[in-house]
Amino acid sequence: MIPRLLPLTVALVLASAALSGCTPQPAPTPTPAGFATEDEAFAAAEETYRAYVDALNQVDLSDPETFEPVYAWTTGEANAGARKTFTQMHADQWTVTGVSEFDNFTPTDFSPSKAAATVTAELCLDVTAVMVTDADGQSVVPSTRKDRQAAIVTFNTSATPSGLAIASSEAKDDSTCG
Repeated sequence: MIPRLLPLTVALVLASAALSGCTPQPAPTPTPAGFATEDEAFAAAEETYRAYVDALNQVDLSDPETFEPVYAWTTGEANAGARKTFTQMHADQWTVTGVSEFDNFTPTDFSPSKAAATVTAELCLDVTAVMVTDADGQSVVPSTRKDRQAAIVTFNTSATPSGLAIASSEAKDDSTCG
């Protein structure tokens, strides 16, 4: 009985080997840079900034571990700046209270490539409720600080849940934020 099964087994093995050569390869998994549309990239940028502000609002300057979520949403220049600023504020024993919010998120550019993507947006950051005090409880907020600040933010491809991280943020000197 075994001799009759051997040819059948060999035939099945050869047939399955031949058929596996005809099976298409699975589609590659899209990379974070692979936004299907400009709108998808802009939505990811807004999601990224929202997560970044949420992380900022959770920072406790007396506990450096709370800085890590902010760092996770930044890269390059923005990451280096955040690390330097938070380290100094912690060393100076400053305290921050209140929350930041943003609005008027306006995407201005999307530059895709196979390896990476860059998104730029303008927005208004509302820091009206944010107070920063020194170790003696004195405000260190400049009297010239605007409660609503216009900013130009650049996002680069990154391994975050949104696929982007903040690469840079610069103040925009205009009255679009009123």
